[in-house]
Amino acid sequence: MSRAAEELLALIHNNLAKKLLELLDSGEAKASDFNVIRQFLKDNGIDSAPKAKSPLSELADRSLPSFSDDPTEGFTPH
Repeated sequence: MSRAAEELLALIHNNLAKKLLELLDSGEAKASDFNVIRQFLKDNGIDSAPKAKSPLSELADRSLPSFSDDPTEGFTPH
């Protein structure tokens, strides 16, 4: 691949990251947008272990409903 093509791809990658961050910061991101952001981070090797008192640790600490063949079993609405 030529140097110009690599620079162009890097520019596209950088601009996509900026737009995704703007969308996230706007507070208007939808579920599908979060999935795109999640996949972008995953594709770029970005992951994180939850740190104490962080939003990620708070999410990880939440008890989620358990599911069985009975869709109402184990579900407690919040």
